[in-house]
Amino acid sequence: MKYETLTYSMTDGMAVITLNRPDVMNALTTQMRAEIEVAVTHAGKTARVVVLTGAGRAFCSGQDLGDRANASDLDLERTLRDEYTPMLNAIVACPVPTIAAVNGAAAGAGANLALACDVVIASEKAYFLQAFTRIGLIPDAGGTYVMPRTMGMAKAMGAALFADKITAQQADAWGMIWEAVPEKDFDAHWNARAMHLATGPTKAFAAAKRVIRASWENDLDAQLETEASEQGDCGQSRDFREGVLAFVEKRKPNFEGR
Repeated sequence: MKYETLTYSMTDGMAVITLNRPDVMNALTTQMRAEIEVAVTHAGKTARVVVLTGAGRAFCSGQDLGDRANASDLDLERTLRDEYTPMLNAIVACPVPTIAAVNGAAAGAGANLALACDVVIASEKAYFLQAFTRIGLIPDAGGTYVMPRTMGMAKAMGAALFADKITAQQADAWGMIWEAVPEKDFDAHWNARAMHLATGPTKAFAAAKRVIRASWENDLDAQLETEASEQGDCGQSRDFREGVLAFVEKRKPNFEGR
């Protein structure tokens, strides 16, 4: 597929989806949301890791209010249900690991787009902003679901009500993201992280994602049963056999993703 609002590249099992509207800080339009959904779905079938990042100085500034004749023309309820939900579900349901490489500002729905990924790696120059109450709205795009589960109720409530900038370093310290990286090392670092996943046990990664997400709804007994079932499946994989053999032979495993 030819994309107009993003670029898509594939190298050694790593798919990189770059939001590419730098003149408007990669603000989200109807077309961009549809293209992200298609790109992530395609990558989940062909890649072993998916990276979502932004062109220029921002990751994503959120909803492009200029996507309609005026802001009042934007049916927010319909837009969230028909456009945001499919895009976010595609990211969450992606069978391979997803990384948000947050290169700059991640504001509004752009912040929550990043948080929908499995791992968030941010440049130390980046920041996150739940900007919604500044224009009389509530956090959306899954923000009210993810934030309390990552940073705790107190920080999530403050982020929503005050709409203050959260630096990458704060987000790291609060458990909101995986790590903040010095700007000079950022590109090399997320590439190395992504390639680590692209050469890893893809089947086990997919199972780990399912089990960890299930823990939010399960009690202990249900979670232990889920672990046992998924671990039994992983134990039948070629990658498990290769991992054990490599351990015994004291060498790096050659995982095939099967």
